[in-house]
Amino acid sequence: MKSLFSLTMLLLLAAGGLPVFATPQVEETGPVQIIYWTDEDPNRTPLEERLIAEFQQQHPNVSVVRETGPSKKMAEKLLTAFAAQKGPDLFNWAAEDEWPYIEAGRVAPVDLKAIGYASYKALQDDYIPVTFKGALFDGKIYGLPQQISNYAIFINNKYCREVGLDPAKDYPRTWAQMVEVAEKLTIRDGQVIRRRGFDFRYPQYLYFWAPMAQQLGGTILSADRKSAAVNTPPWIKLLQYTAVWGPNGRNLGSPTYKNARATFNKDDNSVAMCISGLYQVDRIKAENPALVPHVSVVPYPRFQNAVSDNGTAVYGHYHMVNASSAPAVQKASWGLAMSFSSAAEETLDKVGNTIPSKKLLETAVYKNKKFANVFIADMAKSDFVFLHVKGPQIQDVLKEMVEGVMLSEVPPAEAAERGQQKINDLLKQ
Repeated sequence: MKSLFSLTMLLLLAAGGLPVFATPQVEETGPVQIIYWTDEDPNRTPLEERLIAEFQQQHPNVSVVRETGPSKKMAEKLLTAFAAQKGPDLFNWAAEDEWPYIEAGRVAPVDLKAIGYASYKALQDDYIPVTFKGALFDGKIYGLPQQISNYAIFINNKYCREVGLDPAKDYPRTWAQMVEVAEKLTIRDGQVIRRRGFDFRYPQYLYFWAPMAQQLGGTILSADRKSAAVNTPPWIKLLQYTAVWGPNGRNLGSPTYKNARATFNKDDNSVAMCISGLYQVDRIKAENPALVPHVSVVPYPRFQNAVSDNGTAVYGHYHMVNASSAPAVQKASWGLAMSFSSAAEETLDKVGNTIPSKKLLETAVYKNKKFANVFIADMAKSDFVFLHVKGPQIQDVLKEMVEGVMLSEVPPAEAAERGQQKINDLLKQ
């Protein structure tokens, strides 16, 4: 994937509900077809299909072809398609992966007229401040939110009570407490873990792990963003914690086990706590409704004496429009994207994804959404995920640092030094 990304980015660069405050404006011209690519989400599909049908009814000259696929495969498909000048007209993807498209000029800025706004500021003012941070570049907005999210800790209360823990009082507030709580919940057969008390969301290191370094005062890059900053005391301390967590330390978990979030919903005694987003609540309802009454959600822990009171990174998926599409297709695509973003209330209610307009936060749907307040409160304290044209490759370096200390017993200081060199090498390319 890394080599595909590197090759494709060279090609890219070389090629050069709620808010009813604004109504999409699509001019009626000749036939217009929108090719729309998005990742698979069984909860979101029925809503989007209905919104597409309504949009096509309102604009009889427009037809929409919606194509879905698994996130990883869709990422590769997008890279390959854009490199071949055959990208979709409209797509959504994670902001940190969309960012290179913005910098390379491959996606178009939001067409304000098409979505019924007079200015970018007016658009921003209808949402909470963090909403457009992943799509704002040189004073222009390049995407409309499909979701703005963050993570928290999901707890299976039954397993806590089995070991004498009160999930309402004894949940881990610090990372030191997390080690001890996870130890009580972990079940092993020799050195093989049968039930993890908790484990991290590998390999999304920009989402959950880099923010832990931020709590300690660490940053990925220097203030001028010209050099790496991971060979510093905050990162070394985090790597020491990571080593303790892994199989050569307290043996609480590792990247070699199945994603904890993926097994949590099964309630099969494989994991007691995991990291996930608000959407997980709706997935539990769909996959295992009997588990819902036994789940609680708490904020992301902090290091004791942390210098920054942040949770996980805030991340976003944005609907973006291909700058190479015909003008009429671009206009229609922005109109459709606004239809999706304007369905914020239904998106939260039926999908569990947050499109954080200010109006949404005033609705009964938001106020009655279980655990939504936990996520929004932590979101207000946290920064947007690290964005850089080399972001995906830098995340690969963080992965090597984590797996080095966890699985290969690389000393934390050595892992930090290696990571520093590799990131600096990337910045020089």
